[in-house]
Amino acid sequence: MSRRILVIEDNQDLARLLALHLGDLSYAVDLAFDGAAGWAKVAKNTYDLVILDLMLPGIDGLEICRRIRTQPAYTAILMLTSKSAELDRVLGLEMGADDYVTKPFSIRELMARVKAIFRRIDQLQTDKQTDRTPVIRCGDLVIEPERRRVSLKDETIDLTAKEFDLLLHFARHAGRVFTRAQLLDTVWGYGHDGYEHTVNSHINRLRAKIEKNPAQPRYVLTVWGVGYKFAEMK
Repeated sequence: MSRRILVIEDNQDLARLLALHLGDLSYAVDLAFDGAAGWAKVAKNTYDLVILDLMLPGIDGLEICRRIRTQPAYTAILMLTSKSAELDRVLGLEMGADDYVTKPFSIRELMARVKAIFRRIDQLQTDKQTDRTPVIRCGDLVIEPERRRVSLKDETIDLTAKEFDLLLHFARHAGRVFTRAQLLDTVWGYGHDGYEHTVNSHINRLRAKIEKNPAQPRYVLTVWGVGYKFAEMK
């Protein structure tokens, strides 16, 4: 079954060039040239990946990213940003974008990023099918990987996709210390040089949801000068 990709890019020449090269890789590609048209396609159709320019007329890319992450089904997002848009890049990553490419970029680089995203999606599917620890318990915290559900004292905790992935990664490796760079590479799937504070903000939000006292966490612990770890189960 062919992967389906939506390219939302107001530079029509660039959008059509991307569609041409993605088509050569046997992907099915739809195009939208402004934010409103792009969101209409996302709301109507199912896509495996949205290649999303952040600077769009109408609805901007950050808002589209936010809306996609409110949907129940997971859609990968590859952001296209300008060199001067560092703040937007950070916000996009924190909203749950899977990767970004900075303009101007080479077509070869973008194709490589697309392939890498799909490899990660395939690996996640494989992990789900072969997971031998369907339920992880740590005190009152219960993580159900197959259902992507987290509960605390039998009350469901509402996590974003990245918050869940981060918590699950920690819980599967309880006691192991991870640097911010390692977490970026493993959970986000690539290295963002200079974006370690993305990890900090996600951990802060995660703690606010699962910890009784986020200032004195019980589950996600800080290892000063190194990184973070998940409390070992007793």
